[in-house]
Amino acid sequence: MIKRKNHLLLLLGLFLLNLSALAQEKTLIKTSDLTKIVTTGGQDISNDGKWAVFVKNSIQHKSENQYNYQSHLWWVDLSTGELKQLTHGDKNDSQPAISPDGKHIAFVRSNQIWLLPIAGGEAFALTEHPNGASAPSWSPDGSQILFSSTIPMWDLEGKPTWPYERPGRKYGDEPNYKAKEKPSIKGNPDGTLEEVRAWLAENAAKNDPTVIDRLNFLGEKSLSPDLYFSHLFSIRLSDREQIQLTDGFQNYYSATWAPDGSHLLATSVKYEEHPDRTMHTDIYKINLSDKKASLFLHITNHRVGNPVYSPDGKLVLFGGQDIRESSYNQSMLGVVSAEGTNTQWITEELDRSAGSHTWSPDGQSVYFTAANQGGFTLYQYNVKTAEINETISGPVGVTDFALANDKILYTLTKVANPSELYLREIKGKKVETKQLTKFNESWLANRLIVEPTAHRYTTVEGYEIDYWVMEPAKRQEGVKYPTVLQMHGGPSAMWGPGEFSMWHEFQLMAAWGYGVVYANPRGSGGYGKNFQRGNYRNWGDGPAADVLEALDLATEQYSWIDRNQYVLTGGSYAGYLTAWIVGHDHRFKAAYAQRGVYELTFFMGEGNAWRLVPNHFGYPWEDGVKEILDYNSPQNYVQDIRTPLLIQHGSVDYRTGVRQSELLYKSLKILGKETEYVRYPDEGHELSRSGAIHRRMDRLNRIIEFFERYVKHPN
Repeated sequence: MIKRKNHLLLLLGLFLLNLSALAQEKTLIKTSDLTKIVTTGGQDISNDGKWAVFVKNSIQHKSENQYNYQSHLWWVDLSTGELKQLTHGDKNDSQPAISPDGKHIAFVRSNQIWLLPIAGGEAFALTEHPNGASAPSWSPDGSQILFSSTIPMWDLEGKPTWPYERPGRKYGDEPNYKAKEKPSIKGNPDGTLEEVRAWLAENAAKNDPTVIDRLNFLGEKSLSPDLYFSHLFSIRLSDREQIQLTDGFQNYYSATWAPDGSHLLATSVKYEEHPDRTMHTDIYKINLSDKKASLFLHITNHRVGNPVYSPDGKLVLFGGQDIRESSYNQSMLGVVSAEGTNTQWITEELDRSAGSHTWSPDGQSVYFTAANQGGFTLYQYNVKTAEINETISGPVGVTDFALANDKILYTLTKVANPSELYLREIKGKKVETKQLTKFNESWLANRLIVEPTAHRYTTVEGYEIDYWVMEPAKRQEGVKYPTVLQMHGGPSAMWGPGEFSMWHEFQLMAAWGYGVVYANPRGSGGYGKNFQRGNYRNWGDGPAADVLEALDLATEQYSWIDRNQYVLTGGSYAGYLTAWIVGHDHRFKAAYAQRGVYELTFFMGEGNAWRLVPNHFGYPWEDGVKEILDYNSPQNYVQDIRTPLLIQHGSVDYRTGVRQSELLYKSLKILGKETEYVRYPDEGHELSRSGAIHRRMDRLNRIIEFFERYVKHPN
């Protein structure tokens, strides 16, 4: 009896142990996990370095299939790590800026500047600007807040300096019915020429019809026939008086205060030709005493801007780029004296596109970020030695940062967690790093996350290609699995473990039992100019060979990859590359081309990203260029496509142009090929990143569902 009792107790113990193991087993990433991802950014640190404010971005589930993006301000104690939510409700808050005395936070809500007292009390609207307000920046003494607002061309006084773009017309020969003060003349379709022009102008003011005279008339999700100009304003906190600091047919933005508060520096350019035809920018100085603007820095054949004064006011840090090969030359950082002389580029030798630059509080260093071999590195430039060091690097992504004293507050993307806030602090000779937020860890704790494995190979042309391999979640030894080749757009984008946008999609595919291979082919950013220029007049053959070689090498290295069950996808330029590959290579069981371009000459006329054509190939009317464009257009190989192809586009995608997808689909349909077309209403090019949440989830599931029609998974 005792033995039987002990045996039952043993069985019960084993049963409970198995239950515990099952309870601890991690679950797979799901499509709806997209709604659980929290990101942080927009941080600002108080001058005393004791606390900071940042933006928490999340997705709120409102009702069935209805979700809202939500952004709120949070406070963090940098000593203890204590967190506190500062703003609530359905409004989205962004761009926080702490006052010099640390008593207020200025931020943007509902397209206006708001003010939040730190000591307590409700936030209140500081501006009621008719054209909205953004980018708050405190004056050094804290008495004023600088902000930007966009003014339509018809509300500006005078006439532009560039020639009128409407052929046979001149400025002022028709009344302006879009202006605040409507003209007295009444239009008449049967009247004099003046009255007829007034009648036509009345119709055009209602966009019925839309009259276009611009080169860049396409927006992101609609036509953009009108010009708008960004101008600078300030508001005094003592009496809330708003002062317009700049005016005219000129843009002023990315402004910085002089340390003594006497003037501003801002990105601008005096247009000698239409703004759509002007590629360079300069830096202008705006005196606050008389509001006069004058040229501060111009560099021939370059765009320069985003100025930032050094703490002592002796130097100005700025960004710039040689525009003679704007698709390939790297963005650089430079410094110039406060008098606008002795310009020096400081990151030219780094051969990376530098951005998000700022001075250290002591003025001895410059910090900036740059895409770098699959991650986004935080760099430090030493002013005395001119050395550039990697402060935070590796297969991670620094997406935003702020500095104060010996502290760096930054947002980090890594494979284990898509976005959290970290603090790096220098204490004597020691460097301490601590994680401040754990917004994603509660739901990630029970998820199975697949880590990518990094590889590199060298092409016959000498390009070093980075690629990564992710195995299927819960992979079993001795079993072969279908594998998806994922490709990035741009074409100068870059993927890697430090890139945020594909974190969930890659994990979801692994959860569905797919291996994932992704690479950075020639033309990608993050590897320098020569590598980025590797796709000049070569969008198809070279990059396709690079990603296909990565897939071949991965198959040789990993026995679980089933070479008979490949699938393929990519968006934007990678939608192009998907169509190119299936028109030349028939190894794939299925493919999904997303928001791509497929006929390059047509793309120059349809998409707002049309300059990719002349920058990468030349204009089609130039000698030999049309032949190169035709050769590189996937549409011209449509008859050779054998792979089942799902084509996706947003109905108002004006970046690549929705007609591109219609042309490809209709051609395949006429030819009797296996094809399907998905058209998302009200969505532009950013569907996968910032579109309606239920459509983002629909897109993910359609990729999986289409592939599942053609692949077989192990039992």
